[in-house]
Amino acid sequence: MRQQRRAGREVASPIVRRHRQAAPGATTVYAVHPGALPVGVWGRLADALPRDTGLAVLDLAGVPAYFEAALSSDDTGLSVASLADRLTAAYRADREGAPQPPAVFVGWSFGGVLAHAAIERLAPEERPDRLVLVDSIAPVDAYQQPDNALDVPLLLRWFAMYLGAKRGHDLSTCFDSTRMDDLDTGLVHLLDAAVRCGALPPDTPLPGLRKLYDTYVEGLLRNNRLTAGHQPPASSVPLVLIKAERSLIPQDKTLGWTELARHGLSLHTAPGDHYTMLTRPDAADVIAELSGRR
Repeated sequence: MRQQRRAGREVASPIVRRHRQAAPGATTVYAVHPGALPVGVWGRLADALPRDTGLAVLDLAGVPAYFEAALSSDDTGLSVASLADRLTAAYRADREGAPQPPAVFVGWSFGGVLAHAAIERLAPEERPDRLVLVDSIAPVDAYQQPDNALDVPLLLRWFAMYLGAKRGHDLSTCFDSTRMDDLDTGLVHLLDAAVRCGALPPDTPLPGLRKLYDTYVEGLLRNNRLTAGHQPPASSVPLVLIKAERSLIPQDKTLGWTELARHGLSLHTAPGDHYTMLTRPDAADVIAELSGRR
């Protein structure tokens, strides 16, 4: 969790992180970032957007309770609604003052769920003119599953994507989780593959990789718990979905957003996987084209 120390006590990071100020009269893109990768990955999008377009990140690192919830299975009182309220308040505070042109919201991964919920809390005149969903799974019944629905091969595949993005290597060509139903065996194979691909040094201990895996899964389960029982309304703005070529759920073209797309859903694809699509310049170009255009 990113925190600053002030006068001997910990202070949460700000929710709004400005990557670039918009030119007078120009649009600002607000990207909802749920963690997992460093917030700096949005710099790729900032570079790809038109020069006059601003970029601000609504960073969940500014809500410490969100990260603490991943460490406990107890009821923390946190919900999609309460997180959306925090994002809405930060967005309003950032735009307070002189009238501004409509913004665009971008939500990556679980950030898409929170961006959608935040938009629906805004008055019509405050809303962005569209929501760009970056490989985000809709919070609809089809994807509101119990924790044990996330099986080992699926979790290992997602974790391999995450590990590869963190280490700057694509592990998809050297690791296949399809038939790995045993977690301990799967992690041994993943460690071997990551070493062979240069993503991890040869002396990486297996317990260290297991700890990283456990932390990663705790974050997924937290989001799963937050989504359980959440009843999303139909979207009041048009939806744009950008799936990664190697998406979390490759077999679903719409990731469940069709039933919430009252004002339309356009479908697009970007290079990379769920995590590397935020760091690849060619993927950033696709996201910028769909979020930065007038």
